[in-house]
Amino acid sequence: MLLIFLSWIYILFSTINFGFIFDKIIGTKNNNFVVTSVLGLFFTTILASIWAIFGRINIEFHLVLLFFNMLLVLKYKFSILNIYKQFLLDFKKLEKVLKLILILITLLIIAQCSTAPFVIDNESYYIQTIKWLNEYGFVKGIANLHIYLGQTSGWHITQSIFNFSFLYKNFNDLSGFCLFLGSIFSVQKLNEFYQNKKTNYLIIGLLPLFNVFLFQFISAPSPDIPVYVFSFVLFFYFLDNFKKTTTESFYLIVILVLFLIYIKNTTIAFAIIPIILFLLHFKLLSKKLIKPVLLSVILLSLYIIKNMIICGGPVFPSKLFSSLETSYAIPNAIGSAYYDSIKHYGYFVNEFQYNTMSVKDLFLKWLFLPKLNGLFDKTIVTIMLITPFLIYKFQNKKSLWILYFVMLFQMFLLFVTSPQYRFFMNFVMFFSLFLLTCFIQNKKAIYSLLLLSLIPTFIVLFFPLNLNQFANHKFMLKISNFSIDNLIFPHKNTKSDTDFETIRLGNLIYNSPVENDIFWSNGDGDLPCVNKDQIEYYKKYYETIPQMRTNDLKDGFYPKKVQNDE
Repeated sequence: MLLIFLSWIYILFSTINFGFIFDKIIGTKNNNFVVTSVLGLFFTTILASIWAIFGRINIEFHLVLLFFNMLLVLKYKFSILNIYKQFLLDFKKLEKVLKLILILITLLIIAQCSTAPFVIDNESYYIQTIKWLNEYGFVKGIANLHIYLGQTSGWHITQSIFNFSFLYKNFNDLSGFCLFLGSIFSVQKLNEFYQNKKTNYLIIGLLPLFNVFLFQFISAPSPDIPVYVFSFVLFFYFLDNFKKTTTESFYLIVILVLFLIYIKNTTIAFAIIPIILFLLHFKLLSKKLIKPVLLSVILLSLYIIKNMIICGGPVFPSKLFSSLETSYAIPNAIGSAYYDSIKHYGYFVNEFQYNTMSVKDLFLKWLFLPKLNGLFDKTIVTIMLITPFLIYKFQNKKSLWILYFVMLFQMFLLFVTSPQYRFFMNFVMFFSLFLLTCFIQNKKAIYSLLLLSLIPTFIVLFFPLNLNQFANHKFMLKISNFSIDNLIFPHKNTKSDTDFETIRLGNLIYNSPVENDIFWSNGDGDLPCVNKDQIEYYKKYYETIPQMRTNDLKDGFYPKKVQNDE
């Protein structure tokens, strides 16, 4: 816990500095402490993405980062110091109950971050993705080694900055830092609600009610957490500035949307929000588009360049732009199979079932999935059905209707691709809280709910709990609990204790986990690391094996057709 806390102090210091200068460059005129840190995360992610094209995100990058940190502090020390003073002043203005809630949430977040990672994707590709970024940056054709490495998220680039791999190997907790920021933001808005009585402040202020769910993602760099947190920040500024949009608020909303899409492309529906604001305030914004357009071009270019390097094509896993593919691109058959598997996985069906079932049958299959998947699926359908009536009765505002239709569009896109509940939980949480605020706004009741919500979070964190009766996945059998051993040092980045064996295949020498029950899992093996069962699978069914392009791992991998003697 202690080491995580100390690392967060430096992360906060860096993101506030870079958020401050980025705000001056773009001109959002932001005065919120949390948003300044988010802007800093966004700016450093852009810088690291550019850096990763040419080299590793390691001590060299941090020396440059430290240099500019010092330069910014020396040049703008009074302005930056005022940001911290304003935050402390805002904290003092919080009611005692909210101060207590925020402190308890913060301690619980750090404690959860120090436990063993709980998310299965951490074992399959989070660890390895970040390792490759730390040791080599973007690597050509890396997705040929492990198809999941093609999913490299903007959030993993951010984590590769702030895991300080050159100092200590067990920092893996940027998602926890993100939830910490979200908790501060929500508590601030809740405190302001009892002064201005604006319902959107209350909705955002109740985000901590979902901590028992959110905590299960924060001990690993899951992109889902920043999507949830930044979505709430986006929703707040959209609702608060819908009628009286300024150039500055529009810039901020564009930045939040760009960051969300760069973190997870399943949030592409959010692009509708700034487009709608632009159309509604055309006269005001039409002459102020240079900065948002330039930022959009930069992010789109980085997204395409990243994919061209690691996957060999501009969009992963789509084959829409096959004419632009490189010589080391993922084979069409493998890319198509991967994309299809994502669609099938969302409905928990195989390829034959997916191709023979009607749209209605697929929807019913999805809706009546067992355990947690089915529960969340039924919840979102219920919310979609109930919300229009409650918006009409309690908050008949265009801004809420727009968010509702953005949710519908998001659901449509997910049904076409992969309707996994994780991909729409931001809307589930937001509109669940909207429904709650339609009936409960009493201060004592709200504070009681927030305090009571800490109890299940505490129980799950400190007491063993078997989720087999609730979950559809084997990896959810055992939740990670806090141990006194983690009071100073966090748990290592993986739950696996397996050894690794070194295997040669052609010119590729790789490390494979000796004991591994999960086909896609690699754990924390030395690079290059991939489960030998995967290699054999693609060799058998697609007659393809990964090979090094040169003798240097930095030069990446290409897919080689198997010869008869291999």
